[in-house]
Amino acid sequence: MADIKAETRAVLFDMDGTLVDSDGAVERAWLTWGDEYGVDGPAAYEMAHGAPSATTVRKLLPHLDEDEMRRASTRQMELQYDDLSDVVAAPGATELLAVLTRRDLPWAVVTSADGRLAKARLDAAGITPPVLVTTDDVAAGKPDPAGYLRAAELLGVPPRSCLVVEDAEVGLQAARAAGAVTAALRGLDGDVHLKSLLDLAKLLG
Repeated sequence: MADIKAETRAVLFDMDGTLVDSDGAVERAWLTWGDEYGVDGPAAYEMAHGAPSATTVRKLLPHLDEDEMRRASTRQMELQYDDLSDVVAAPGATELLAVLTRRDLPWAVVTSADGRLAKARLDAAGITPPVLVTTDDVAAGKPDPAGYLRAAELLGVPPRSCLVVEDAEVGLQAARAAGAVTAALRGLDGDVHLKSLLDLAKLLG
């Protein structure tokens, strides 16, 4: 991207692992759930990164009927709802959001969590997004682009003028499919590579 500061008209954030540090809570939930359902907890945690929980449950337990699948998915979410003890804003989030406020740049959160979990984690982190798109708001979760397309629509900004900040490959796939520019954390391959959100604060400031 020639000039990210000049060309970015809105910023769309993933939540877990990007704007909110919830890694510990997410891992604990999947490890506990894995023990209960007889699946490899660490493998489940890795598979689930960035994707809706129900999608991961379906991949791990394809033999379950729909009622059993629904109960297993509900149990996984219950474990996440109840664990907010160490959920905080990600390093650099406060500084980056201050830059966006100062520059009057619209922003949104697009997450693979449902509305209840997203609001709980964002509240725990002290973050109130102007626009929040969860799995309750779209027919398909990441890597489908629906969430990012919906957020761009709600902000009134064309997807191609949005910068999507992600820490998971499925999220980057969704952003690319939406036609957005990507900023990637955790060493992933985006249009912009970030060590932390502070890097983006400097680029956009």
